[in-house]
Amino acid sequence: MINNKYNAMTFSFELFPPKTAEGLEKLKPQIAALTAVKPKYFSVTYGAGGSTRERTFATVDWLRSQGIDTAPHLSCIGSSRQEIKDILIHYQNQDIHRLVALRGDLPSGMGSSESGDFRYANELVAFIRSEMGDHFHIEVAAYPEIHPQASNAVKDLHNFQTKVAAGANSAITQYFYNLDAYTKFRDDCHKLGIDIPIIPGIMPITNYKQLTRFSDACGAEIPRWIRKRLETYQDNPESLQVFGHEVVTNLCRQLLDSGAPGLHFYTMNQATYPLNIWQELGL
Repeated sequence: MINNKYNAMTFSFELFPPKTAEGLEKLKPQIAALTAVKPKYFSVTYGAGGSTRERTFATVDWLRSQGIDTAPHLSCIGSSRQEIKDILIHYQNQDIHRLVALRGDLPSGMGSSESGDFRYANELVAFIRSEMGDHFHIEVAAYPEIHPQASNAVKDLHNFQTKVAAGANSAITQYFYNLDAYTKFRDDCHKLGIDIPIIPGIMPITNYKQLTRFSDACGAEIPRWIRKRLETYQDNPESLQVFGHEVVTNLCRQLLDSGAPGLHFYTMNQATYPLNIWQELGL
């Protein structure tokens, strides 16, 4: 049953570029299944220091060839202004109108002296605006549970504010499992006059070890009660996936009912889990 009250919201999916041409062929049926529910767009990630640049281009090229609205990720660390400008022109020529602008991380082994012409994401956003005007709708990252490298919550919120002031149109959050983290962050933004849409990033729970590894790396908290259940189910994949589906679906429903402007699903290149959530919510 379709829930019409969600019609005005933005729902989207994130993909990562496969490592091989064979991997892209395997991804295509997943994309087809996801496309069938008519998301607003697909985003495609971009590795540290542009390490997946050509694979990102290949994935984006195929999506655009199928007429699928696409928002490539673009990270600036380790890149020159000319390199970024060339990529922007490439995407403009593909009639792409949405980007996810990120600072990104330096690849392993690359020193700070090789960090390129940009230090922070707000500099990238400002550069895109100066070079391309309003051609691109610019998404930026938001961290309801605070960026893992931020010294405190106040400075992290200020950093987010500088990205918005530089010209960001909307934001996608790091994934989280604590509703209060999102609503508190959103309310704090409103107090500062930040009024762009802040769309929750949603990570389905399907694999205990993978989730804990990702969460430890990016600073996303797994609430203790969830972690303890996942520990119990880690040798029972079916029970873990049933529990994970229940947790994430309930979180999504609470987010939408609390006024979130949409959802952005981190698919891990698998259609089944986000589509199960999508269908239960009646999107």
